[in-house]
Amino acid sequence: MIEFTRGEEEFLQSIEEARIATSHADIPHVKPVSFIYHDNIIFIATDYQTRTFKNIKINPKASVAIDVYESGKHRAICIQGKVKIIEEGQEFMQMYKMFENKFTWVRNEPWKENEAPFLKIITTNKTSWGLK
Repeated sequence: MIEFTRGEEEFLQSIEEARIATSHADIPHVKPVSFIYHDNIIFIATDYQTRTFKNIKINPKASVAIDVYESGKHRAICIQGKVKIIEEGQEFMQMYKMFENKFTWVRNEPWKENEAPFLKIITTNKTSWGLK
């Protein structure tokens, strides 16, 4: 697993939105997502019927771009990694509580184990720029 620098970790803790890219059959798919950075891992909430989830089931590799664009001050981290699907158990409950604490939309539309999964992105490659 790739380690993040302190500056990268601070950036990841300060941002709520990212874009995840998945693919199958050489067809790329990218979409905005909410995420949490915890213990050197990116976690993303998704639904079973999404193209992202279907792609991950076929090809468990993804890229995640997290950035803030300001002219002359662009800051970003681009990550490539392997994805594990978390649907139940202690890790699911821990992530759910973190998402519930951070995001109003989770509190407004709660779900239970096996109703919607989390994607656990284990970083295999990364690049960043504009960070401390």
